[in-house]
Amino acid sequence: LYGSVTSPRHKNMSITGLKRKQPKTFKVKVITMEIEMEFSCEMKWKGKDLFDQACRALGLRESWFFGLQYSIKGMNTWLKMDKKVLDQEIPKEDPIRFCFLAKFYPEKVEEELLQEITQHLFFLQVKKQILDEEIYCSPEATILLASYAVQAKYGDYDPNLHKPGFLAPEELLPKRVLRQYQMTPDMWEERITAWYAGHRGIARYEAEMNYLKIAQDLEMYGVNYFPIQKKNCTDFLLGVDAKGIHVYSINNRFSPNKSFEWSSIRNISYSEKELTIKPIDKKAEVFKFFSSQPKVNKQIMQLFIGNHDLFMRRRRVDPIEIQQMKAQAREEKARKKMEHQRLAREKQLREEAERAKEELERRLFEVEDKARQANEALRRSEAAAELLAEKAQIAEEEAKLLAQNAAEAEQERHRLEMAALKTKEEKLLMEHKMREAELIAMKLVKESDRRAKEAEHLKQDLQEARNAEEKARQKLQDVGKLNPPSNWSLSLDLAPGSRHKCHRWGIRSLNQNFHHLDVLCPLRVFLFIAFISQLFCKGAQGVVHCSTPSSFNPHHNPVRWVRLRDCDWTKVTQ
Repeated sequence: LYGSVTSPRHKNMSITGLKRKQPKTFKVKVITMEIEMEFSCEMKWKGKDLFDQACRALGLRESWFFGLQYSIKGMNTWLKMDKKVLDQEIPKEDPIRFCFLAKFYPEKVEEELLQEITQHLFFLQVKKQILDEEIYCSPEATILLASYAVQAKYGDYDPNLHKPGFLAPEELLPKRVLRQYQMTPDMWEERITAWYAGHRGIARYEAEMNYLKIAQDLEMYGVNYFPIQKKNCTDFLLGVDAKGIHVYSINNRFSPNKSFEWSSIRNISYSEKELTIKPIDKKAEVFKFFSSQPKVNKQIMQLFIGNHDLFMRRRRVDPIEIQQMKAQAREEKARKKMEHQRLAREKQLREEAERAKEELERRLFEVEDKARQANEALRRSEAAAELLAEKAQIAEEEAKLLAQNAAEAEQERHRLEMAALKTKEEKLLMEHKMREAELIAMKLVKESDRRAKEAEHLKQDLQEARNAEEKARQKLQDVGKLNPPSNWSLSLDLAPGSRHKCHRWGIRSLNQNFHHLDVLCPLRVFLFIAFISQLFCKGAQGVVHCSTPSSFNPHHNPVRWVRLRDCDWTKVTQ
């Protein structure tokens, strides 16, 4: 509750004790192909202490493939495990930089690489060696390897996520291959994506393992090259890998001129400048060579020993630890495989669910769209129904109006029919009247012709009458000279058939009495006679009766009855 009080003396003693207990350290930075790690190392640490610390940090148990590499005076050198770190010829820098790299390569990656971290580190290192052209690879193989690298990084290909250009920032092909073909980055990406799309369902560790399986068949895979010379000063390249020792021409790293498998080597001796390889076959030539630098000879010898030890270990029964690691690796792979299959099924189910969801959403959208269209159609139908109702009402009113107009038209038609009948009757009547008028006109024409003829006859009769009058006047003059009686009479009796005609002509009876006939009497008698002659010319029949005094008979031959039809007017006048 109240704490404790420490005197300054005790305080100084505790600080001094702590200082005495704190060991001296130096900083180290270990760089892998993927991450960087910093460690505080004790001054007494050996190379193995630092290496084990890095392996524990990485979770790596297959440590025999790897080592710590550093660069001094332009030459890459491996850190020795049995010596102190600070006692070795390392760069004087703070922190001291080491690269955690694979020093030895397996013969068969699928059998020897047990841990996933081991496999991943090998994948990253081999990939970098191919891109840096330390390992030659054909263009076709580089495209296939690049597709597995993309599968390991991005997983299954998804065209919705992996749009064109998604590989632009990635370094997937060696520059030599890019220079060899005149192809655009888009064309390379298209070719890589074509392979990448076919790797669907492959997990990351499987894609990396497939990458390593292809890479381990390349000629330069896992080979460390060193320039050497023989006693005759001929330059060669010495290659060391998991299978043995190979001697190459200086310009050919693909096909070795001579190879020594580890199983065929009896002994390798080393001096400061010279290395000697003795085959098991005593008849075979002993191969001696040397390097220009003693340090290179030491490094070559370390690689000989390490690769030979691994070669022999592969052919012996595995220790219990390795057997346990392999069993755990198999179990881990089986578990990961099952996990991957489970994840693949889940992913497939999720994708199917997503597709089903998308399908349902699409159907829902279609249903909503159909519902919206149906609502719009319903609204349009309602509007159309209202419009049709209005139109129906208008049509009904128009129908009523049309019915009324039809009734009026029917009445008008009836009236017109009646009028037409009446008009027809009138027409018939008019036609009848016209025919009658035509007949009358014809009759009138005929009558006119007849009258004209009668007029002509009358003119002739008039002329004859005038002539007769002239003659009568002459006669009368002659008679006047004879002293006729003072009075006498002249009468006309018409026949019964001629009286009707005379009535139409406006003549009822003609009786003329002449009394006290003077000198002009003959002229009056002549006019009477002329009129009578005109009547009888029209067809009248009758008898002229003339009475005179008995004393008047100059010729003693009186005429009493004369038939006018057969009358000779000269005699009548007489």
